[in-house]
Amino acid sequence: MKATLVLFALIFSSLCFSQNDPYYEQYPIFEDCQSQSGEALKQCFNNKVYNLLYTTFKVPDEVIENNYKGDVGIMFEVDKEGNFKVVYVDAIYNSLKDEAKRVFSEFPKIQPATYNGKPAFKQFSVKLLIPLQDQSQPINSVEYLSAKEKKEKELNQLTALEQKAKQEFDSVTKAIQPYTNNAYRSQINIPFSHENYARFDRSLNMVGTNSHTASKPYRYEVVANYYDFAAENDSLKKQTSTYAGRKLWNEHLVQLQGKDYWFTVDPVLDLQVGKDTDAEFSSTYNNTRGVYIQGGLGKDFSFSASVFESQGRFADYYNRYAESLKAFGPDPAIVPGRGIAKRFGDDGYDYPVAEGYLSYSPAKFLNVQFGHGKNFIGDGYRSLFQSDVASPYPYLKLNTKFWKIQYTNTWTWLRDVRPEVTVDGAFLTKYIANHYLSWNVSKRLNVGLFESVIWTNSNDRGFDVNYLNPVIFYRAIEFETGQDAGNAIVGASAKYKFNDNINAYSQFVLDEFSLNDVKAGNKSYKNKFGFQLGAKYYNAFKVKNLMLQAEYNQVRPYAYSHNSIVLNYAHNNQSMAHLWGANFRELVLIGRYQYKRWLGEAKLVTGVRGFDFNTAEDDAFYGGDLFGDEDTRPFDTGVEIGQGNTTNSLFASGQIAYMVNPTTNLKVFANATYRNFNPEVNTVTEFKNSTVWFNFGIRTDLFNWYTDY
Repeated sequence: MKATLVLFALIFSSLCFSQNDPYYEQYPIFEDCQSQSGEALKQCFNNKVYNLLYTTFKVPDEVIENNYKGDVGIMFEVDKEGNFKVVYVDAIYNSLKDEAKRVFSEFPKIQPATYNGKPAFKQFSVKLLIPLQDQSQPINSVEYLSAKEKKEKELNQLTALEQKAKQEFDSVTKAIQPYTNNAYRSQINIPFSHENYARFDRSLNMVGTNSHTASKPYRYEVVANYYDFAAENDSLKKQTSTYAGRKLWNEHLVQLQGKDYWFTVDPVLDLQVGKDTDAEFSSTYNNTRGVYIQGGLGKDFSFSASVFESQGRFADYYNRYAESLKAFGPDPAIVPGRGIAKRFGDDGYDYPVAEGYLSYSPAKFLNVQFGHGKNFIGDGYRSLFQSDVASPYPYLKLNTKFWKIQYTNTWTWLRDVRPEVTVDGAFLTKYIANHYLSWNVSKRLNVGLFESVIWTNSNDRGFDVNYLNPVIFYRAIEFETGQDAGNAIVGASAKYKFNDNINAYSQFVLDEFSLNDVKAGNKSYKNKFGFQLGAKYYNAFKVKNLMLQAEYNQVRPYAYSHNSIVLNYAHNNQSMAHLWGANFRELVLIGRYQYKRWLGEAKLVTGVRGFDFNTAEDDAFYGGDLFGDEDTRPFDTGVEIGQGNTTNSLFASGQIAYMVNPTTNLKVFANATYRNFNPEVNTVTEFKNSTVWFNFGIRTDLFNWYTDY
C-alpha cells in the first residue's frame, strides 16, 4: 500500500510540474492533427507541410528544360493568427523562389503555436527536392521567441539570487517615474539673484509668517511653505505638444525621477553683446557656456553643481576695475564676482568658474551644506555683514531653525592674492567664521545679531578649531588666541513689517569702537562702523507685482581693514561685505515689475566715496581700500566719510527681459547703464568717466552681476 502511495505521489507531482511549466511550447496544429500531441503532433505537422508542397508546387518550365537537380531552401513562419508566411527562399532560379512564395500563400490558416499558453509565432526551415519527390523528412523548427519570452526562459534556468541580480538593471529602469518638480520640495538652494528672489519676497514677508529672510540663498523646502512654485510655473506654461517646444519653454533639458532619487541637467548660457560709448574698442561681449546639475537622493539629501566656461570684454570702466584687482602672477585681471581671468585675445578675459554643494537635512530643524559658492546675509540690495560680490569660495554652513529662531553658522576658506602676501608663488590662505542669529520677536518685528572673525595661518595653526564651536562668542576667543590673531566684527539687524506690502529693514556693523573717542567727539579713526536703512513696497500703489525699494548705506573709513593688513574682510581682492569697501555713503533706488513672462527693472545708485591718491606727493591711506596699511593714515582724528580723493558717482540702469523658460530661469534681455564717475583728482585708477553701456543677450539667471562699481 505504501509503495502504491509513493508511486501515486511521484506521478502526481510530475504531472503538476509538467502542466505548470511556464515555458511549455506547442507546435502549430492543422485541423487533421488536432488529436495528436507531443512528437506525434510534430510529425503530423511535417507530413501536412510536405504533402501540400508536393501536391501544389509546380516546377517552372526553365527548371525542367535545364534538367536541374537540387533543392529549394525555404524559411517560413506560422504567425500568431495561424497564417503561413515565407521569410526567405534560397534557390538558384528566381522562378523557384516565386513559386515557393505562391504555394505558401495558398496554405490554409491553422491553429497557431502557443508559448506559455499564449499564441506565438514560430519559424521553420525546410528543403524541397527538385525534381519533386514525395518526401517525408524532418522539418527543422527555428526557435523564435520574443525578447521577453527569451528572458523568462533564461531566468527559469537560474537560481533565485541569480534571477534577482540579472533583473536589477531592468528594475531600476522600470522605477523611473514622471518628473514632478521634486526640486521645489528639496534642500536645493534657489539660485540667488535679486530679480529671481523678487518673485516671492512679498510671500515671505507677510505679517504673521515665521520666516527668516536675511540668510541667503534660500532653500526650496523653506520657501515652498509660503510660495507655490509649481502653480506659478503652471500659470506661465506655454501650450506646446512638441518635445523641442517643451524643453525650450517649460522644462529642464534632462529631468529624471525615481522612487528615491531625481536629477535635472540644463545648459547654462550668458551670451551678451553691447556697446560702451566711452570705449575705444568696437563692442562689449560675454560668452558663457556651461552646465547646471541639480539632484536629490532620498528625502533629506540634495546636491548641485555648475561649471562655466567664459570669455568676455566689458565696458571700459569695468575692465579697468577688473585689472585693478589683479592677482600675483601673469594673469591680467580678476573678473568681479567670478574669479581670476587669463588673457583672451588682445583685450578680453577668459575666466572659468565652478560651483557646487551638498545639502543635507538630518533633522527638520537642521540643514548642513558643504560647497563652493557664495552666501549673503541681509534683507537689502547690499549687505554690510556678508555679501555675494566676491568670487566663489569653499564654505561649510549650518542652518538651525526652531521656535522663532534661526541660527546660521558659516565657515569659509578664503584667499589673499596680492603680491606682498604671496609666499613662494602661493596665495595666502585665511579663514572667516560667521554667526548670525535671527529672532522673530513678534509677527511684525525681527532682530538679528551678527558676529564674524577673520584669521590666518599664523604660527601654522591652520583652521583654528576654537572657531568651530557654533555657539561661542568669537570676541572672547580672539582675546585668548592673541591680540592680532584675528579680526572680529559684530553687528545687529532689524526688520519691521508695517503691513503685508511695506516693510523696513536695517543693519549696523561695528569693526572697532572707542567709547572715549565717541564722547570726545573728535571723529576718531577707531570708530569703524557702518549702517544700512531700507524699505520695500510690494504691489506699490495697488499695482500687482510692482516692487519699489529704497536703501541708504554708509560705512566710515577704515572699517573692515586691520592693522595687520592680511586680516581684512576680503577675498580675491574683493570685499566680503559692501562692494565699495569703506569710506562711502550711498543711496539705492530700485523698481521691479513682472507681468506674466515679462520683467522690468529700473535702478539708481548714487553716492560719495573717498579714495587714496596713490601719488608720490600723497600716498596716505584714507580708509576706503580694505587692503591699506593703517600705519600710513594721515591723521587719527577728524576722520570723515569721503575723505581723501572725494568722488561723486551715479549709476542709472534700466532693463527689460522676457522669461523664455521659468523652470531654468532662462531670459532674453536688453539693458542700458549710465555711469558718471567724478573724482576730485584724476589718478591711474580713479578718473572722470561718463558713459552709457548698452547690452542685450540671453542669460540663465543663476547669480547677481554687479556693475555699479
